[in-house]
Amino acid sequence: MSILQARAITKQFGGLLALSAVELTIAAGEFVAVIGPNGAGKSTLLNILTGLLMPDGGQVLFDGKDITRLATHKRVRSGLGRTFQHGRTFARLTVLENVMIGAAIRGDRTERAIRDAALAVLDQMGLAAEANESIGSLSYGRRRMVELCRALACEPRVLLLDEPAAGLNSGEVDQLVDRLTELRARQQLTIVLIEHNMGMVMRLAERIAVLNFGRKIADGPPAQVQADPAVLSAYLGHGYNRASV
Repeated sequence: MSILQARAITKQFGGLLALSAVELTIAAGEFVAVIGPNGAGKSTLLNILTGLLMPDGGQVLFDGKDITRLATHKRVRSGLGRTFQHGRTFARLTVLENVMIGAAIRGDRTERAIRDAALAVLDQMGLAAEANESIGSLSYGRRRMVELCRALACEPRVLLLDEPAAGLNSGEVDQLVDRLTELRARQQLTIVLIEHNMGMVMRLAERIAVLNFGRKIADGPPAQVQADPAVLSAYLGHGYNRASV
């Protein structure tokens, strides 16, 4: 059963057609990666799914309900959580306070409950020891993990991740892969991942959708997508070595 759908999503910025009738259906519990070259429309699609942008055409459905015009904060309360391509944390706050912002989005919790929920997520993600540290004292990779914790503190049913491995070293990528794997096993989260790190994509994704110039050119299991001539030509390159990822 689908939990999130993009139906014929079209978006134009001036004379640029960023998305052209893009279709994407996400099943509950599925891990789907969306890949493609820079400028393909990946982040635009994510922004439309989460309400930061309105489409010029098409619909967004969540749990079968049309949320195309629903405000972002209401989508979060309904169960859509996300991170951003360029990390967004609050430099003057502690790690715990950053995550508490996510826990507070539901609006039905006491301050004690918000704090406890944030601490639980930090513990789950291996950041409890740094809860009272200034966010600015952390490495870039750890700050990205805090952003993920903040999204999880919203208690999402669907987690949308916009290039979470950007700027991470190989050890941090491995840690992120482990955490996401654990999260899925423990919480049965539905995850949509935008990512250029193909090693990470191939380790995690059950299905891959490929965008190029605002159009979906492939959608299927990783092995099928890796071998697709259109994907090799548009993004992966004909010298792409599947065995190396």
